[in-house]
Amino acid sequence: MGFKCGIVGLPNVGKSTLFNALTQTSSAEAANYPFCTIEPNVGEVFVPDERLTKISTIAESKTTVPTRLTFVDIAGLVKGASKGEGLGNKFLAHIREVDAIAYVLRCFEDGEITHVEGRIDPLSDAEAVETELMLADLESLERRIEGLERRIRGQDKEAKATLALVEKTLPLLRDGIPARNLDLNEDEKKLFRQLNLLTSKPVLYVCNVDEESAATGNDYSKKVEEFAAETGAGCITISAKIESELAQLEEAEQNEYLETLGLEEPGLKRLIREGYDLLNLITFFTSGPNESRAWTIRQNTAAPRAAGTIHTDFERGFIRAQTIAYDDFIKFYGEHGAKEAGKMRDEGKDYIVQDGDVILFKFAT
Repeated sequence: MGFKCGIVGLPNVGKSTLFNALTQTSSAEAANYPFCTIEPNVGEVFVPDERLTKISTIAESKTTVPTRLTFVDIAGLVKGASKGEGLGNKFLAHIREVDAIAYVLRCFEDGEITHVEGRIDPLSDAEAVETELMLADLESLERRIEGLERRIRGQDKEAKATLALVEKTLPLLRDGIPARNLDLNEDEKKLFRQLNLLTSKPVLYVCNVDEESAATGNDYSKKVEEFAAETGAGCITISAKIESELAQLEEAEQNEYLETLGLEEPGLKRLIREGYDLLNLITFFTSGPNESRAWTIRQNTAAPRAAGTIHTDFERGFIRAQTIAYDDFIKFYGEHGAKEAGKMRDEGKDYIVQDGDVILFKFAT
């Protein structure tokens, strides 16, 4: 799996510009990392990974298939979205479908681009977005109480546990604290995920700065970075304007332009990396003469479940996973060399797949 990241923000913060820039950049990276439009507000990109390129070269694969990442440009946030103002209902429905939320925050001055609140205050902008999400979560939980109480009268044990969790979450939201800050034990975590609360999703703050501040940030972005560190959120600094310009350049020109700005890589790559960290994602690979492919799973995924990301039959009939660590695959120049060096391992059902593993799954049909 890849992951789906919703891009949200107030009007005139650069949200749609960033979305367009990121997806265009992917398109500009030639055939290896194409971009396709699924809907007007959804863009799917292939995740660039140098490891996959090296694996495919060694295996002399006919095709190379990176894993994918989906960006959703979620429009319509205004104050009152939780009550259906603007495109509120559509806005909230789209957020429920994503794995993480990127809050695009305006961290630049521009007299020609008005701010909806008439001032530049990225933390206040973030609070405005978060407040609407918390209000929607409050309403959602309060609506559930009557139905849960009815099920409890029918001796539904899960309903009793769910109601206890709802009653534990409501005071937090009423105090203006997002649901992701709730302290949960292992038994509660599964039920909590089923509540599908908007403020339970991981958050990444994207500080949209002016061109001059792209490499070092500015006073606005530094305040956001401090807040993110305090709250356990992710944070990156990016210039949507620069990303738009990069999208129009060939790779060699991109590298030259980035160097003049003091940047090492495009913002897309940094955004993907932060997103992976935020969701605890890792990548494993499959490789052969026909195809080398990257697959994304969550950390601590056992081998059968990883096999299931390729095909459900692989998980049901799992026998073993013939595994080579990425470094060994490169060092011994592929599967044959790694096997000769004793670096190919047979792993069973309890094996936890590691980032970079090159795996051949054996399964019964």
